[in-house]
Amino acid sequence: MRPLVLSLKPRFASAILNGDKTVELRRQRVAAPPQTQLILYASAPVMAVVGVALLLDSETDTAQLIWRRHRRKLGLTRAEFDTYLCGSPTATALTLGFPTELPDPPSLAMLRAESGFHPPQSYRYLHSGDHQILHSAADHLMKRLVS
Repeated sequence: MRPLVLSLKPRFASAILNGDKTVELRRQRVAAPPQTQLILYASAPVMAVVGVALLLDSETDTAQLIWRRHRRKLGLTRAEFDTYLCGSPTATALTLGFPTELPDPPSLAMLRAESGFHPPQSYRYLHSGDHQILHSAADHLMKRLVS
């Protein structure tokens, strides 16, 4: 399975890494299977790959049911949830586990200069041509899980 790069607001990336947020919300369905490695990119003003996690589960349903099942794990207020999903008929809840902060987060500037990396708006799979440090981040997670 190819790792998935997730773009997150810095507040949500921090909440995932410190364990306060265990479910990430997306407007569109994410078809990645459980056990997919996730590379966590924090958007502006951080603009760096800050950590990794493992996708434990993915659930797509109506916004109402997603809120009912996961509200305490989303790190959002109901108003934020409703604003984010406004106009979307469904929502996807990504249950994350084993969050690991990278000790020396590679910045977007460095990744762009060395490999032309462009972070996704929402998410994308890691490509073979992406910077080796991104592949190493995914490997770092797997080593942690095995040990």
